[in-house]
Amino acid sequence: MNAQVESNNTALDWIKWIVVAALMIAVIGGNFYFGDQSMLVRALAVVFVSLVAVGIALTTARGKYINRLRKEAWVEVRKVVWPTRQETTQTSLVVIGVVLVVALI
Repeated sequence: MNAQVESNNTALDWIKWIVVAALMIAVIGGNFYFGDQSMLVRALAVVFVSLVAVGIALTTARGKYINRLRKEAWVEVRKVVWPTRQETTQTSLVVIGVVLVVALI
C-alpha cells in the first residue's frame, strides 16, 4: 500500500516538474513573442510566472528537500561571526599592499 502511494506521489512530482519546465519555456517564448510590448509588462510577467513555477516546484519532494536545505544554510549563515568594518578595512589594505608589492617585483 505504501509503495503505491509513493509511486503515485513520484508520478505527481514528475507531472509538476513537467509543468514547471513548460512554464519556464512559455516565459522564454512569451518574452520573445511579445518583444514589442513594454519592458515593464514583460518583466512583471516573467517574475509572476517564475514565482508560480517556483511555488509548484516547492510542492515536490525534491523542492521540499531543497527548501529545507536553504533554511538550514540560512541558520548556519546567522551563526557566522562577521568581521567588523575596521577589521575588513585593515585586511583589505594589507591585501592591496601585498598585491602592489608583488606587482612591482
